[in-house]
Amino acid sequence: MNMKYKLVPIAALFIVGCSTTSDMIKAPVAKKVEKKISTHGDTRVDNYFWMRLSDEQKEAATPDAQTQDVLDYLNAENDYLKAVMKPTEELQETLYNEIVGRIKQDDQSVPVMVNEYLYYTRYEEGQDYPLSCRKFRGEDGDEEILLNQPEMAKGHNYFAVGDQEVSENNQLLAYSVDFVSRRQYTIRFTNLKTGEAYDDEIKNTTGGITWANDNKTVFYTKQDEATLRSNQIFKHVLGTPSKQDVLVFEEKDETFSCGVYKTKSRNFLMISSYQTLSTEYQFLDANKPDGSWAVFQPRERNLEYSVDHFEDNFYITTNLNAKNFRLMKTPVGKTEKSNWTEVIAHRDDVYLEGIDIFKNQLVVTERKNGLIDLRIINWADKSEHYIEFNDPAYTAYTFSNPEFDTDILRFGYTSLTTPQTTYDYNMNTRDKELLKQQEVLGGKFSPENYTSERIMVTGRDGAQIPVSIVYKKGFKRDGTSPILLYAYGSYGYSMDPTFSSIRLSLLDRGFAFAIAHIRGGQEMGRDWYENGKLIKKKNTFNDFIDCGKYLVENKYTSTEHLYAQGGSAGGLLMGAIVNMEPTLWHGVIAQVPFVDVVSTMLDETIPLTTGEFDEWGNPKDKVYYDYMKSYSPYDNIEKKAYPNLLITTGYWDSQVQYWEPAKWIAKLRDLRTNDKMLMMSCNMDVGHGGASGRFKRYKEVAMEYAFLLYLEGITK
Repeated sequence: MNMKYKLVPIAALFIVGCSTTSDMIKAPVAKKVEKKISTHGDTRVDNYFWMRLSDEQKEAATPDAQTQDVLDYLNAENDYLKAVMKPTEELQETLYNEIVGRIKQDDQSVPVMVNEYLYYTRYEEGQDYPLSCRKFRGEDGDEEILLNQPEMAKGHNYFAVGDQEVSENNQLLAYSVDFVSRRQYTIRFTNLKTGEAYDDEIKNTTGGITWANDNKTVFYTKQDEATLRSNQIFKHVLGTPSKQDVLVFEEKDETFSCGVYKTKSRNFLMISSYQTLSTEYQFLDANKPDGSWAVFQPRERNLEYSVDHFEDNFYITTNLNAKNFRLMKTPVGKTEKSNWTEVIAHRDDVYLEGIDIFKNQLVVTERKNGLIDLRIINWADKSEHYIEFNDPAYTAYTFSNPEFDTDILRFGYTSLTTPQTTYDYNMNTRDKELLKQQEVLGGKFSPENYTSERIMVTGRDGAQIPVSIVYKKGFKRDGTSPILLYAYGSYGYSMDPTFSSIRLSLLDRGFAFAIAHIRGGQEMGRDWYENGKLIKKKNTFNDFIDCGKYLVENKYTSTEHLYAQGGSAGGLLMGAIVNMEPTLWHGVIAQVPFVDVVSTMLDETIPLTTGEFDEWGNPKDKVYYDYMKSYSPYDNIEKKAYPNLLITTGYWDSQVQYWEPAKWIAKLRDLRTNDKMLMMSCNMDVGHGGASGRFKRYKEVAMEYAFLLYLEGITK
């Protein structure tokens, strides 16, 4: 531990092998450097603003004085975490081995047929990364290894493949890689026929790759180097220097980002421009990559739409006069909204999430009462039916359906007690073929040993909040059992109930796991989202607290055994609820938490800020500034007792910069009035998504679970 930081003792509860108070573990206390920030006549004092480093400082070969101070502090926090958690080292190792031991190591994905090739990934025993493979036409063909990811990852602390795309003639592979964890990918090319690696290399991209149909032209998206906003679409011709790439579109509105893709029909290239409340598309014949792009429907405030293509029409999923979205179509030559005609009408109680188009059927993904329905409509006779699901809380989704001319729909299904399952569904006969179910090794798992529930909690304003719960049979509802309550609640992202073999390590030790489907998500339709953002954001926090109180009042648990967890925007949720109701939770895990809301949203040089004004508000407007400040976790820390708290972050995180949680823990340690566990793990090698690879990330999970179990007095 770097001794330049003032050290303070914590409670004797956390003494590691010591018998005197002089040997207590001591926590680092960050230095204070007063920084006054004045906005709208209001002045905030940030004593830890000095922790913020620029990318240039972080990437410099030799750290300057400020960088060294930050590194010393982060390392001191890591040393402290390790010391406090030392009594759990054996438990962490047990948990890690348990989690990894449930994973089928020589696993393989279900092959997907694309353009006469079966594509799949497979893992070899002990490898963190898969082999990307294909076979021509059938299972009996010779295997081609497209990317040997275990070999590519050697020598790197972090490694991730962003995209892998094969040209229309099946001979060229374009792929993207990230070795830093800032989601800045480099695109490279390989000739699959000869094995030749091309010299072409395109840096600082989002990772996405789209081939034109000429087998030599690719389109890709670049990011603003400072803000990482996806703002430029380029065209690259294979065999030419990337400096000659042609800029085909630049998104100059700083509240928008952009991307490029090809329609399922393979006939059109599409550029999408998008922000929270508006979208705009441009399209181009995929056979004419040097042609001119045409705007599909000019952007309008509060008009969202997405586009796909089938035969002579484009199909548009849109909120045009339809809060929960509806489906429209329009002729290829007449794309403006005045030409759109309705295919599926708006419904007040059903949210239309998306479509999959086939030659003979249309598949519609809908959400009703918080759960997913898959609806099959026959193009010819307009007959329709739904695929039936039986669990009280589940997730169903379509995926890997690249071909048009088939009556087979591939979909995935999982619930809190059902492992991830892949089916092929005959949309004519309604027969379902089980292709694969996730294997849970170790011989101890059986779905019959676990119970799931779906309950509705009445919030303080009357809102009915769904909660999904799972526990092992024998769980006691007498207030003595521990529960981990999880949520996200932002961006309209629905947190659907899924199976986790990892979670069994908690369930088998007596924990229940619950998901609060709070406002800010979209589980209950578009209103559910809109009532949990901007100046209604506090509904998100209130919903979560009300769910926690319901679990206590109904004897699922008690305040001595109630735990909370959330990450990123869900980490903001954690920061808010410990300020608002600190005594409700015995322990909280805040992963990569977005906690310095006001300062971040005031700074448009920070990645993601400008594109999020319609989610959080723009604090340059005093109305939003005042509201944001009233809940921002960092700005609302007070002198009071806080629950046990474990915070995680990554030094290279580009979405929630490391300094937000680092400042947060420093201020909490300075102001709190009790001495419960307060720790931060800063992974110095990774970004927002945590460690890469199949197994390394579970070291972090094992630490988080050990934190919860330690608080429960469970040591094995």
